Amino acid sequence: MSYDHQITDDLEAILAILPDGIHNVLGRIGRWDELLEVILDLGRVPTARYTDGEVVLREAEVGWEEIQYVVDQVSEFDADNRAGIARTLHRISAIRNRTQDIVGLTCRVGRAVFGTITIIEDIIASGKGILLLGRPGVGKTTMLREAARVLAEKKRVIIVDTSNEIGGNGDIPHPAIGRARRMQVEMPSLQHEVMIEAVENHNPEVIIIDEIGRELEAMAARTIAERGVQLIATAHGNTLENLLLNPTLSDLVGGIESVTLSDEEARRRGTQKTILERRAPPTFDVLVEIQDRQQLLIHHNVAESVDGLLRNRPPQSELRYRDAEGNVQVENGLSPASIERESYPPALSPRAVAQDALKPVRVYPYGIARNRLERAARRMQTPLHIINNLGQAELIITTKGFYRKRPRVIVDAERRGLPIYVLRANTVSQMEACLRDLFDLEGPPDDPLQEALQEAERAIEQVQQGIPEVELFAQNAFVRRRQHELARMANLHSYSVGEEPDRRVRICQET
Repeated sequence: MSYDHQITDDLEAILAILPDGIHNVLGRIGRWDELLEVILDLGRVPTARYTDGEVVLREAEVGWEEIQYVVDQVSEFDADNRAGIARTLHRISAIRNRTQDIVGLTCRVGRAVFGTITIIEDIIASGKGILLLGRPGVGKTTMLREAARVLAEKKRVIIVDTSNEIGGNGDIPHPAIGRARRMQVEMPSLQHEVMIEAVENHNPEVIIIDEIGRELEAMAARTIAERGVQLIATAHGNTLENLLLNPTLSDLVGGIESVTLSDEEARRRGTQKTILERRAPPTFDVLVEIQDRQQLLIHHNVAESVDGLLRNRPPQSELRYRDAEGNVQVENGLSPASIERESYPPALSPRAVAQDALKPVRVYPYGIARNRLERAARRMQTPLHIINNLGQAELIITTKGFYRKRPRVIVDAERRGLPIYVLRANTVSQMEACLRDLFDLEGPPDDPLQEALQEAERAIEQVQQGIPEVELFAQNAFVRRRQHELARMANLHSYSVGEEPDRRVRICQET
């Protein structure tokens, strides 16, 4: 497939609503294709946001009359404090003071990009329910709009357009949605009612929704899917794991519930007594994580991916991206969650990098304390070489927090096929565990107390993530007391149940 995008942005319309001084400065700068937003805040200098950063447009501050000039030329602001320009995709968002006067405006340039779904056109045409995830501004709505246009050529498509971002402002929708029909929503809190109304009144084959964010909308989405209508939507969240941890939206991928196992079954499985399982079939068949505008991670079977995550197995996924020539490349991919569990992609394990246990390894640390990493390497007497050039590295070590932000360094490393080791925390103990794997070293001797405390730490993490209660294995009084101390330090509640020698600790939220 070739890279053939056509962009329509109606730029003249948004420039016409800006004060002349702002308009003129933007004209001198040019770079129209890179312009994202114009920011006008009362008493501050006006700025423009481009794809590569922010530019100050002048030194004079924005005045009341300039704010009002823009407000007078756009539609009325809705309950979401958003307005627009008729028959365009531009969005004007307001910031109000305590008396509801508008004191700030974000004027976002809306663009219709024809051809943007080429990379997943086969999935769109399959008739399956598709959920798009990704950070704000990554292109979710643009992809929804193009999906509506393409599908409407052969099917009956209804767009539930809560904020008018898909079909544009005004009663007549933007030509970018093609033959698709558009239902507007009076206020965001009524979106779920319009979703059901679309199914009951207009006989659609496809429904397209932007930003499912409330529990009622998640329930309406399940109702639509169960009626045999193809549902394509976006939701708040960057990855499948983010969605699973969101109690409001986890039902979109089946939801999770805690199940308590017997001691015997827990030991047989090699797990804690309390485990997580998927509660129901997912609302959506396919989930697409939009990592950037030209790179997607696709879970073709959401049920299998969720079950894999809950069992600490890497979910089956597919990475699609455009290469330098604009051609779509497809390969097996790993989500951030799977990398945290696997530490490395299977084909590029640390043991393959360091076949000789004492062979030096060149590491590029990103977002971690280098002095701690050096101290851990010296303590374990490992030949670790810390370098400053990514091009010379054999692998990267970073933390979970930095990895999830998807900085350019991480994306570049993945494209080069570099192994990435993700630490849960920026601590020496985590780094030593990484070095043990990297150099194929034996771990420390088994320590029952340490294992019991680690089990308590894992339980604390689960409770902090929303599990109501986690029960630990039976321990003696001394070990239980240490486990209770850990729970107290984490501001959680704990208590012991059962009779000796099967007395054990349960950890839960404070009551």
